[in-house]
Amino acid sequence: MPELPDVAIYIERLSALFSGQVLERTRLKSPFLVRSFEPPLSEVHGERVIGFRRIGKRIVFELSNDLFLVFHLMIAGRFHLKEKGDKLAGKHSLLGLDFAERTLALTEAGSKRRASLHVVRGAENLDEFSRGGLEVLGASRGEFQQALLLENRTLKRALTDPRLFSGIGNAYSDEILHAARLSPIKLTRSLTETEITALQLATEEVLSAWIARLRLEVGAGFPEKVTAFRPEMAVHGRFQKPCPVCGTPVQRISYAANELNYCPNCQTNGKLLADRGLSRLLKGDWPKSLEELEEYKAARSSPKESR
Repeated sequence: MPELPDVAIYIERLSALFSGQVLERTRLKSPFLVRSFEPPLSEVHGERVIGFRRIGKRIVFELSNDLFLVFHLMIAGRFHLKEKGDKLAGKHSLLGLDFAERTLALTEAGSKRRASLHVVRGAENLDEFSRGGLEVLGASRGEFQQALLLENRTLKRALTDPRLFSGIGNAYSDEILHAARLSPIKLTRSLTETEITALQLATEEVLSAWIARLRLEVGAGFPEKVTAFRPEMAVHGRFQKPCPVCGTPVQRISYAANELNYCPNCQTNGKLLADRGLSRLLKGDWPKSLEELEEYKAARSSPKESR
């Protein structure tokens, strides 16, 4: 799912390319995309783009006559810059927004249709899309600490909770916790003042650095390769690859449809975090350290001794 850095770059490039232009028409390929009924999507035809804004992970098109298009790309939704009047071929095409010189297309990979669009009249009605999380870039130390300690959650859950922090998801929470050298399962209210400071600094530095990196990568173009898995990342999506700080193999825990990635040496004092599924299976045999894990793997791969 596009997170704060990706959404920020989308908004920058959309602003540069479409601000001030008239949205001539919309071409809806998938009726499941639009989740609102009033006003209808056709109401925005002929309206001028005033600007763009972010609400959490949502991208908002601000149009004339107090109209707004609120997009949530979810996991697989992506925007693409096309030639004017592109046919929007393929089963992944959901919507085309036709401007004077270009078409902005929305696609969603996979068979599940989770991306959404709401047509909204009145800025006051945008509040319903905000989950209330803190905008971490530029937040004060007190604001950050208040949001962090609102509930006693694991750090991974806290950072990805949109009611606490805005725009941070699975990928960048892994990167932030690695940069702060904190365990993803450490409880928020067990943190020391020093650890809270380190976490806030890591949050600002990681998000700002990735915004700058993506901005440089996109340049004057358009972000066509939006992904949560990037080779430059320290731990996210890098299971068994070496940690860029210490070289220790990155580990992961899979849960539901997500996973968390971490470096045992940098973040958990060499301890392996128990994967829910495997730990239930292995019970007392679950390895507690990297050394035990390597011994377990060796035992599993070696041929049985002849009797």
